[in-house]
Amino acid sequence: MSWGGRPGRRSVAGARSEVYRSCVRRAVAVLLAVLSPAAGSRAESDPRRTPVVEVVERVAPAVVNVAAEAMVREVDPFFGGIFGGRRRRTQSLGSGLIVDAGGLLVTNAHVIEGASRIVVTTLDGRELEAEVLGSDRDSDLAVLKAAGRGLPSRPLGSSGDLRIGETVVAIGNPFGLSHTVTTGVLSARGRAVPSERGELLFTDFLQTDASINPGNSGGPLVNLRGEVIGINTAVIAGANGIGFAIPADRVRRVVDDLLRFGQLQPLWTGMRLRTIDPALERGAGLAVGRGALVEKIHPRSPAAAAGLREGDAVVAAGGQTIASREDVSTALFSVAFGSPLALRVRRGEETLALEVRPERPPPGLGLELLVEAVGLRVGAERGALRVETIAAGSAAEKRGLRAGDLVLAANGQEVATPEELGREVVRAYERGGLLLVVQRGRYAYNLSFAL
Repeated sequence: MSWGGRPGRRSVAGARSEVYRSCVRRAVAVLLAVLSPAAGSRAESDPRRTPVVEVVERVAPAVVNVAAEAMVREVDPFFGGIFGGRRRRTQSLGSGLIVDAGGLLVTNAHVIEGASRIVVTTLDGRELEAEVLGSDRDSDLAVLKAAGRGLPSRPLGSSGDLRIGETVVAIGNPFGLSHTVTTGVLSARGRAVPSERGELLFTDFLQTDASINPGNSGGPLVNLRGEVIGINTAVIAGANGIGFAIPADRVRRVVDDLLRFGQLQPLWTGMRLRTIDPALERGAGLAVGRGALVEKIHPRSPAAAAGLREGDAVVAAGGQTIASREDVSTALFSVAFGSPLALRVRRGEETLALEVRPERPPPGLGLELLVEAVGLRVGAERGALRVETIAAGSAAEKRGLRAGDLVLAANGQEVATPEELGREVVRAYERGGLLLVVQRGRYAYNLSFAL
């Protein structure tokens, strides 16, 4: 048998031809797959599938409508809000963000304030009962637990590297219109915004021109990566196109405290600050025109341990220039308990670099401050706070307080235990003033005290 000759040469040529045709078929198949409308690249070339669309698809399922029912007492025309009045049922609507598949969600404290029943509604129409795990009015944040499992969720992102002018998306339920989407840009950071009633000043807010209306409160503000950079919380009445959100880094700190302790743990530095303005600069003979003046230092406090003195001017904190007292509060709020915050301080013509470590207030500190500054000692009696003693010559005596009077509220917050009152006193110390509601007989009085 011969392996050579013409038939063998023809067989080799045929095999080569078949290999060539096979390669061509594979190349054509790949090309058709690339050009096919069903290919994955179609989504990338679809002009309707914008980054905003993709963000909404990822985040919207984790946004819920929050309906809170409450019983309120109408104000009595003779005795204000303390006595009498009819009770009626009210309902507030807001938004929330599920941050954990187990039903953990974040919303605004004012959305659920005083609620006796809370129902959240998901994008797919499920109505779930929810309970409050913790709430803090000073930060206007609350953490709820919805009765559900395997829920769509979106974790909190970071607000540390935001860029002014970057596109942002707000998702919520304005006026009860479920899952409304608005877009805009990040207009500013570090805004100081008064609360609706004016009794609180929120600092470090994000400002956006994405439409935020009543009902958006508690919903997420998201960047084009789908990261939650803030929780929408406020609008300024009469100012169209301006909305505000709580930065995600601040939200995370508050949520951690609410989950661990049921309430936000107050920061304690022991220094009282005042914003430096031209009048204060001239009156106190300061060497700087902007910053925060240290008016008072508690002798047993982190501020005293850091070497701060009364009369110092804080001009920078955490590497950021300070223009007001609120700027220092914002910088302190971003620091973990026990971690140092770098300060740049002017003392006369000298510039100092100091570090203060905010701590948790020592047990009983608030009640000690109440005795020292106000001359008031209280005790719990049958579910109420009763004045036990009044120090001679104290501010409490000068205002006419007596043993047996009842303390109902501090700084707008109802208090029923010495611990609750002490916590409000600590919060009020760095603001410099304490407002108490005191009852004697049928009458209640609002009394303010310097701390």
